[in-house]
Amino acid sequence: MRNYFENDYTSYRFLDGVLHIIYHQGVCIDLNAAVQIVKDRLFLHEGRSLPILCDIRGIKEINKPARAYLAIEGSILIKAVAVIVEPPVSEMLSKFYIRTSNPPIPTQSFENIEDALMFLNEFME
Repeated sequence: MRNYFENDYTSYRFLDGVLHIIYHQGVCIDLNAAVQIVKDRLFLHEGRSLPILCDIRGIKEINKPARAYLAIEGSILIKAVAVIVEPPVSEMLSKFYIRTSNPPIPTQSFENIEDALMFLNEFME
């Protein structure tokens, strides 16, 4: 299994059974970007369902079609998502995404990685 991968929008790293997805600083996510992000993530999963720590602090903008795609198609093979935010911008993005997209998996936002990992711990194998 590959431990690290990077594309134009994100970097992916496995740590202690959790897939960490870190969005690059200043990225704008549209539908094409969302499709690539999900495609790369699914490749790394190798068919296994995993908890995800998703650091969105680098996102500058994400459009509605990308949010919708990530909420539905982006939930495949995910047990739960802990979203790392930084007030006020990424925190507002996260709350808006959770409220409007209604992801079908447990999803919570956190300001620090330790709390996020504690949340994900209940979804570990």
